[in-house]
Amino acid sequence: MTDQQWPWPAGAATGIGSLPGTDIAEAQRIVLGELPALPHLPELPARGPGADLVGRTAGLLVELPVELYAARWRIAPRPGRDLRRARDLMERDLDQLAEQAEEYAGPVKVQAAGPFTLAATLELPLGGRVLRDPGAVRDLAGSLGEGLRGHVAAVARRLPRASVLLQLDEPSLPAVLAGRVPTESGFGTHRAVEPEVARALVRDVLDAAGVPALVHCCAPGVPLELIRSAGAAGVALDLSLVTDLDPLGEAIDAGFGLLAGVAPTLPPASGRAPTSAGIADRVRRVWDQLGFPRRRMAEQVVVTPACGLAGATPAYARAVLAACRDAGRRLAEE
Repeated sequence: MTDQQWPWPAGAATGIGSLPGTDIAEAQRIVLGELPALPHLPELPARGPGADLVGRTAGLLVELPVELYAARWRIAPRPGRDLRRARDLMERDLDQLAEQAEEYAGPVKVQAAGPFTLAATLELPLGGRVLRDPGAVRDLAGSLGEGLRGHVAAVARRLPRASVLLQLDEPSLPAVLAGRVPTESGFGTHRAVEPEVARALVRDVLDAAGVPALVHCCAPGVPLELIRSAGAAGVALDLSLVTDLDPLGEAIDAGFGLLAGVAPTLPPASGRAPTSAGIADRVRRVWDQLGFPRRRMAEQVVVTPACGLAGATPAYARAVLAACRDAGRRLAEE
């Protein structure tokens, strides 16, 4: 066994964030029932604007109001109806979490968009993505850090016996670093953000939140070294998109946690959900390829779906979470 303390128990499994449906009470019951070692605060984007990843996170920003314009989120001159809706949905979700998990005493994971995914999606008041203005990106990261600190505190107040784990969702980070984020016209791309700049702003956000954190990226080319050196405790990624295992092995060897996305988010042609044995085998194969001793696996790895489950049926989503849970238990028996 290693001496390192992870912010999750050995053999844990969790969800990435989103689930199908619009009933937060039912979603929370599913998460607490199927993922008892590391439950997460569910996201239900089917509820509409303000329940989506960007709107949900934008509702947490401090002194940076947002609004919907032409179905896109943008910085607003003052708080309005769209922002109130996003905040009301979050309050409802937190109240439901407190009601169902009042006595819960383990780690609980909350998710929010990271600064560069927000910057690549949110628009400035006069048009154009925040990403085009480096000063606006810095202001956005500072506002996000303050908002996440308050969000973590709100969760901790409702669940005083639990410990909070933060997940920053950064699906746009590889494109931001490579200069592949398209401009509004579609005829060009935004200038690439330097890795040192990205690292510093991600670190600022993580430091401000004040709790153990990980970064989730379901795109190819996850910048593992940048995420690790920014102070994250781990990374969540889709293992099927990893084409070069060497950077992953280096990160794990340096003590990085891995939320291994191995269960498909949509059912295969057969319609059958993956089995816990099959999921556990996929994790073992990658771990063995990396050359690490099996005794470390259950401590350092958390089993997850490949990404969010908002596009799945409720029955499939529940079956996938249960299979991930049982796969984690199998790994703990190694």
